[in-house]
Amino acid sequence: MTKVAVVILNFNGKKFLKEFLPIVMERSGNLAEIWVADNQSTDDSVSLMKEYFPEVNLIINDENGGFSKGYNDALAKIKAEYYVLLNSDIEVTENWIQPVINLMDADKTIGACQPKILAYHNKEHFEYAGASGGFIDKHGYPFCRGRVFQVLEKDESQYDDATEVFWATGACMFVRAEVYHKLGGLDEDFFAHMEEIDFCWRLKNNNYTVMVCPSSSVYHIGGGTLPKSSARKTYLNFRNNFALLYKNLPANRLFKVLALRLVLDGLAGIKFLSEGHLGDFVAVIKAHFYFYKNMGKLKKKRKNLIQKDVSLIYQGNIAMDHYLRGIRYFSQLSEQRFSK
Repeated sequence: MTKVAVVILNFNGKKFLKEFLPIVMERSGNLAEIWVADNQSTDDSVSLMKEYFPEVNLIINDENGGFSKGYNDALAKIKAEYYVLLNSDIEVTENWIQPVINLMDADKTIGACQPKILAYHNKEHFEYAGASGGFIDKHGYPFCRGRVFQVLEKDESQYDDATEVFWATGACMFVRAEVYHKLGGLDEDFFAHMEEIDFCWRLKNNNYTVMVCPSSSVYHIGGGTLPKSSARKTYLNFRNNFALLYKNLPANRLFKVLALRLVLDGLAGIKFLSEGHLGDFVAVIKAHFYFYKNMGKLKKKRKNLIQKDVSLIYQGNIAMDHYLRGIRYFSQLSEQRFSK
């Protein structure tokens, strides 16, 4: 069994594979096996792999079941101590693997870890999907060290400490393989978006920790499959956020949080409509109807999971803090407001 398997899930990412896969191969050295799992691409990605990268392990998934199922199907076929879930649109740096593995080897309670994620097109700044480690507030809104909503901080080494976070980004997530399978992997009903937050919450509910290791860094393009302005992305984010709250919140907080989220999501829908984003407004409504329609299925999932009070949930409302109180940077948040 290999120590580390770097697994790139690809869907119509031929241009990214051509540009970034050689760098992954060069900078992973003898530390990892490299795998590409193709999700039924239609852009000749598989032909590219066979012709130009025959030495890279290739898995062709039977269907495009999205990010979650794509990885679950692929990782079921790979034997390793650690998996690295790596987006195809990422440029890795020198020595990007070893610092994270050293950190995880030293503490068996670490279930998942991410490097520092910087923006490929603006390399002095953090990138949206992960920055230097992710968090959520008490209502389920995600944010990061280095990114609050659309505000991306310049990386001035202010978040260079290896520390526990609430979630690690699926763009580049190191995960202990045994734990990944033990907890059932990513929730395939999520399809894409927030599945890594759901998985990391399950890790925490099962007494594992999630870390960021900024001594390792990578550069992420982002939005390679769905652009940030996509109504489809809005739908998945609202739908999956509601689902992860329902699955993971302890019973004493569940009703109160979901009731308030109904109001907050309604306000978000009104904001979309007032800005002329009709598609996003409709997406919020569709997301809620999906939740109601699938309540029975979610109840069954919840019954089979552990829910408890966990650490590092921000006990404020990050949306109000940002839009009404002018909070722009993670460092402006009080440490005392994060659950212990």
